[in-house]
Amino acid sequence: MRAQHTAHPLPAFPVYSCAFVASDQMVVGGGGGAAKSGIKNKLRLFNVSQDRQLEMICEHELERGEDAPMSIAAHSKSRSFVCGINSSEERLEKGENENCRVFSVSESGNAYDRSHLSTRGTLPSGALEDYQRVTVISPDGKLLAVAGERDLSLLTFPSLSPVAQSVQVPKGEIYDATFSSTHLVLATSLNLLVYALPKPPSEDSGEKSPKKKKGKQKGKGKEKEVPSRTPSQTPELRLVDTIDIPSVPGAPAQSVVTFRAARFHPSDYNTLFTAVNTVAPRAKKSKTAKKQAYILKWKVDLSGEQNSARSISIEGSRKAGEGGLTCFDVSPNGKFLAFGSSDYSLGLLDSLTLSPFLSILKAHEFPITTVRFSPTSTLLVSGGVDNSVRVVSVPEKFAGQPWTMIILIILAFLVILAAFLLQK
Repeated sequence: MRAQHTAHPLPAFPVYSCAFVASDQMVVGGGGGAAKSGIKNKLRLFNVSQDRQLEMICEHELERGEDAPMSIAAHSKSRSFVCGINSSEERLEKGENENCRVFSVSESGNAYDRSHLSTRGTLPSGALEDYQRVTVISPDGKLLAVAGERDLSLLTFPSLSPVAQSVQVPKGEIYDATFSSTHLVLATSLNLLVYALPKPPSEDSGEKSPKKKKGKQKGKGKEKEVPSRTPSQTPELRLVDTIDIPSVPGAPAQSVVTFRAARFHPSDYNTLFTAVNTVAPRAKKSKTAKKQAYILKWKVDLSGEQNSARSISIEGSRKAGEGGLTCFDVSPNGKFLAFGSSDYSLGLLDSLTLSPFLSILKAHEFPITTVRFSPTSTLLVSGGVDNSVRVVSVPEKFAGQPWTMIILIILAFLVILAAFLLQK
């Protein structure tokens, strides 16, 4: 299907992350990073129209020496969002990295501003090269999972109080995390780690605090007073299952396979989607190894207390393209899967059948760093370090089953035609 999409150049603003804070507003994080490139690191707030136009409302310049916002997750109901932003190198060396930061977006007349709500350091002290690469808010907006290369923290949202003791994965790198109502699945390069969610401490103010502190700095103090467990009271995050890398149908033999992303279906927690990258053994006459990417659809049942009572199996797979996947998202209505690739392409699949819905072969000039659906599932935004974002209209026609109905119609026509010819 031909896609309607619009590219928007953002001069001197390499894009690393984005999230929708409302159906028609998104926050974008980018900049020159920690390197002294002269490009400032910023958060920008945009209006996004259904005809794919952007209007910048305001921008927030980060302090000198701080890193670019490398990951963002938003909670549209409270108009709050969480960023992974490393502090300056001087503070990193002192072990004072406040990498996890919560902001709010509030209306004031015809202008918008951000009020800094709370911060927390979650990365290991002295880890100068590590950064918050994973930022995910639970569907009910009460929990937050953040992770660096090997360390995971489970916090309350928006107060950032620890819900469980932090976890360090013994092997592999963390790439993604996804919540169901009862479990957290952590995607590492080598496996999927399934954790049972503990009951968070009483946090009635966690839902109310953004409204109470709307645009007020003094609310920051109240966030720290939210009831929280002491370190001795904080439970361990219970690992209930480990899913190893499966055999990927269609991948070249002896390929090295790694998980890249994982997402539960937003309304069916028995369905899990994962993105995997494969690297085939390098051929004798080839200078580089062949890379491919696949989307896997899993059927999961995590209700059992024992491993034997849980059921996890692959239900379907689809080759997503040549080159590795760099980012992945599932639409809020659960109908579409979006992915960005290292070959600069942007793709959209039907979540039911994994059939291709649309593809933009050269959406960016460099590998795509972020993809995100709007809350209404009608827009898809991608960003890259080529100083641009692209806004794609998700067609309503054939929504949810773009090719299934067409295929059924064609098959029905062929059956009728065959029956007619047999009668002749």
